[in-house]
Amino acid sequence: MTLLDVLQEKLTGKNVKIVLPEGEDERVLEAATQLKKTDYVSPILLGNEANVKALASDKDLDISGIEIIDPETSELKGELVSAFVERRKGKATEEQAQEMLKDVNYFGTMLVYTGKAEGLVSGAAHSTGDTVRPALQIIKTKPGVSKTSGIFFMIKDDKQYIFGDCAINPTLEAQDLAEIAVESAKSAKSFGMTPRVAMLSFSTKGSAKSDDVEKVSNAVALAQEKIEADNIEDVIVDGEFQFDAAIVPEVAKKKAPDAKIQGDANVFIFPSLEAGNIGYKIAQRLGGFDAVGPVLQGLNSPVNDLSRGCSTEDVYNLSIITAAQSLQ
Repeated sequence: MTLLDVLQEKLTGKNVKIVLPEGEDERVLEAATQLKKTDYVSPILLGNEANVKALASDKDLDISGIEIIDPETSELKGELVSAFVERRKGKATEEQAQEMLKDVNYFGTMLVYTGKAEGLVSGAAHSTGDTVRPALQIIKTKPGVSKTSGIFFMIKDDKQYIFGDCAINPTLEAQDLAEIAVESAKSAKSFGMTPRVAMLSFSTKGSAKSDDVEKVSNAVALAQEKIEADNIEDVIVDGEFQFDAAIVPEVAKKKAPDAKIQGDANVFIFPSLEAGNIGYKIAQRLGGFDAVGPVLQGLNSPVNDLSRGCSTEDVYNLSIITAAQSLQ
């Protein structure tokens, strides 16, 4: 079974409320109509209702039964403004809150924060910052997590991997890498995988010497300590590895014969955002993998970011994943 098959089985009958702030985008609207036909996800669209209905009519999409909320005219506005002011604790006046909640991402994030939706998927027409900023300000990270991070599920036929961090943090220290490795392992476990986490570098087990290599090596030790301290079972973290040593058994046997991971990693932690972002796009465009995400880790409630080049299928798939995260 694929990842999505497993998640759909878990979500059967749940009708998880997922808010899609970009209701006036054709891809999002089409995905919402597909989600509405399931009993996994109950989509909530944000946007001008007349515009949404006109687009649906133009594209011959049946949106009957889908909840549409216009942030400008919604009767929820007063309640959400008050909750926003309270959450921001002196960092926003009521007037500022009213203005900010005209932004569909802020409005949608407040729906999640107040329990009117269980997750949010945006980014088809907004930057990552536009999607993530409201989540960091309002939903915030879980206790014990200092940074949110973005992973991609890389899927092709029966192959399934996790790549991180590919979306959020430009600069990462050893402690950050360790935290992302542990959170990625938890994500893998929650989606039915047995995590074998490879910390990546341009060196394998000390084959090269530099501060960058030492950072990854230190991150491995910190991650292993965290996993042991938190008693997280069935997780292996190892490194540092070059990618070939992490994925090809024959290479691992030569380069790292004593490593716990012998070319059988399924979770890959990149040493920097640029490496992760480039890496997942190469796997996607040259390797033919479907890249589902980025899926954000570490938040109190699930908020996930689409690529602006996403397809209808991407919106649908990420909504399924977001709904599954909300059940954790």
